[in-house]
Amino acid sequence: MTSSTDAARRPRRDALENRAGILAAAYVALAHDPRASVDAIARQAGLSRRALYGHFDDRDALVRELVAKGAERFNAVAAAIDDADARVALARLAATLWNEAVHVQVLAAIALDEAHLDETATALAPLRRTVVRIVREGQDADLLRTDVAAPTLARLVEETARTVITRIDASSPAARSLAVRSVLSIAGLSWREAAEVLAEHPEILAPPADGTDDDTTADNDADDAARAEAARS
Repeated sequence: MTSSTDAARRPRRDALENRAGILAAAYVALAHDPRASVDAIARQAGLSRRALYGHFDDRDALVRELVAKGAERFNAVAAAIDDADARVALARLAATLWNEAVHVQVLAAIALDEAHLDETATALAPLRRTVVRIVREGQDADLLRTDVAAPTLARLVEETARTVITRIDASSPAARSLAVRSVLSIAGLSWREAAEVLAEHPEILAPPADGTDDDTTADNDADDAARAEAARS
């Protein structure tokens, strides 16, 4: 016999699952179109517009929750980076964030929308502070370029990563490798130096534990390019 307590819990559990489904659908819809409408998100979730509004007051409320949840994940990733070598720290941060591919693309797209620029910047403040710290330590150790101030270089690193993220299909085997190498490049490393760092730390570009990503071909191609560059120099 079903108790009144069980009956009360079931709608709440269903509501939470529906809300999570809407957020997941929004990630997919916004990854394809940063300005996807409420109707498009509702269709992706298999719900009516009215049903979606039963969980979120409006599109902005939905986007704000996406930003908050995505930022929590990113900030946690940044907090876990503890490599003493700034080059390794930047590479590991870029690769680890890339493993959150869908979330990365959605937040990057939202960040390009001026309507949510301030809230995105605020939510990602811990991550940005981590990047500035890593860059400053790398400059102090003469491992990264020093021709620009640490905050400026950190922003260049961020913009480089965001550009790669928004312009490349995250499912491409070469995508994560290119994102990591682009970050190292703007930070002042040559392709050959980046290849050396990544060769010394192969775990950075190793496939995630779930095996859904494989950069092996991309890594080999990039290493071959680095060797060719070295042979020419």
